[in-house]
Amino acid sequence: MADLTAAPLSTEQIRNQYGEMIRRKRLYGGILLVLFVALMVAGFRTADARNAGSFSDGIGRIFDYPAEVLSEAGEKLAELSGHLVHFFPALIETLNIAGAATLVGAILGSFLSLLSTRGMAPWTSLIPLFRRISDICRAIPEIVIALVLIFLLGGGPVPAMIAIAIHTAGALGKLFSEVNENASLKPIEGLESVGGTWGQRMWLGVIPQVGPNYVSYALLRFEINIRASAILGFVGAGGIGYELKNAMSWGQGRYDEAAAIFLLLFITIVAVDQLSGVLRDRLILGARTGAKT
Repeated sequence: MADLTAAPLSTEQIRNQYGEMIRRKRLYGGILLVLFVALMVAGFRTADARNAGSFSDGIGRIFDYPAEVLSEAGEKLAELSGHLVHFFPALIETLNIAGAATLVGAILGSFLSLLSTRGMAPWTSLIPLFRRISDICRAIPEIVIALVLIFLLGGGPVPAMIAIAIHTAGALGKLFSEVNENASLKPIEGLESVGGTWGQRMWLGVIPQVGPNYVSYALLRFEINIRASAILGFVGAGGIGYELKNAMSWGQGRYDEAAAIFLLLFITIVAVDQLSGVLRDRLILGARTGAKT
């Protein structure tokens, strides 16, 4: 408790205390920076020592593989359109995996966020539990979950969808809970005073406030999940990533197929990024306009 009888600090004392606080902050920041650099150097040296060849020997050949791929793709340029058509169904499968995982993850993340936000959670004592569940879901990489599920369920798009959905639920649960912190509790209190259930209070009092931000974050996560679903194809989860793995593993003779898959992924990710960016801007602008009115 502050001593109210103490004499007020002079301007010079306040300036000195502020300067001391700034110097302490810079000192701590410098120490953390030195530790970070030391860990990075130590990690790099350990990784370089365990590689088959050193980093300095391999850096000069970093563009050899892209050059081989582009060279073969250029020689078979006439077949590019056929490859794009051939691999388009695999791209659709990847988009389906990402879309389904984003939808399931967004629903689960919404519940996790509402159950872990003070003033909204029905069981206050369980808030730390739901927060830890969210932490665990996003702490485990999708590829680790997918490998376990592939061992249990076999290869295919289902393990990939479940793995990405679990990680998405944890990531969106954290983002959604931060959005919930800024929501007004007055509608919740009003609905509670007239006997509204917890579901009614959340659906009518919270979701209209946070809905645009929820959708905005979900669209951003959808972009990330497209990349994740393509990567999971390398471990047998299906989609265009599986086709890319086969083309790259075969080596020379199928580099033109790898180039076509890279092109499909690039066009898709750019298109989704632009479309979702436009939708997010409209949602956020609409939310701000509604708040002003």
